[in-house]
Amino acid sequence: MMPDSNVLLTAIRAALAAGSAIMEVYSNPIAVTLKADASPLTLADEKANTIITTFLESTGIPIISEEHKLLDYNTRKTWPRCWMVDPLDGTKEFIKRNGEFTVNIALIEAQQPVLGVIYVPDSKTLYFANVPSGAAYKIVLESHAYYEGLLADATPIHPQPIEAKGVKVVGSRSHASAATDAFIASLETTHKTITMVAKGSSLKFCLLAEGLAHVYPRFAPTMEWDTAAGHAICNAVGIRVQQVDSPNELQYNKADLLNPYFIAQ
Repeated sequence: MMPDSNVLLTAIRAALAAGSAIMEVYSNPIAVTLKADASPLTLADEKANTIITTFLESTGIPIISEEHKLLDYNTRKTWPRCWMVDPLDGTKEFIKRNGEFTVNIALIEAQQPVLGVIYVPDSKTLYFANVPSGAAYKIVLESHAYYEGLLADATPIHPQPIEAKGVKVVGSRSHASAATDAFIASLETTHKTITMVAKGSSLKFCLLAEGLAHVYPRFAPTMEWDTAAGHAICNAVGIRVQQVDSPNELQYNKADLLNPYFIAQ
């Protein structure tokens, strides 16, 4: 089923409104608390989650969010579709004030993302894709406000093939691992030059989709809400987000929302 344009517009409006609230918090001293898993939580996470939930509830589609209490899988597995939300992806980058944090909203059907919206509040940059349409788009806005004609003003983005002379590998700014280093070393046997690009949050997927990087290996933990929107944007332009130990791509609304390791390319 192809998501209708109203569903996409709702997700975009939600992301922009959340981005505005996030930047209000960003402009003041940031108070940080720790969740049960020791990950950081700020007022921006909570405000953005409340705003996004208000918008998405109007669609009647159930919501899975990093900041919601997770319902039992026996309930979730009956859902034909659901939203997958990270209201503030890259909280560590937010706290560091480096601008590399995003709002992630994806629509999941049959365990795959069919729609993705990523908003970068610090630069007012919006990425979005309706996967069945086979296209993804980017627009840099003048403000966080939605306006009629926004979709028409957006520019299509496209990945770029790996050149014989080198490959650009995008990696996490805050979550390096020895396995990632080993994968990068293996690339050196087939490519003359390896260039590393460090980015926080779901921006790594966006770099692939717009041709600014070629490969994103992830050999460190991620949750479904971290990857779903970026996965959608990549899939829309022909990039696979494949599990390391399986021929399958990442799947969503699983019993356990922890992702396996993956490589996007």
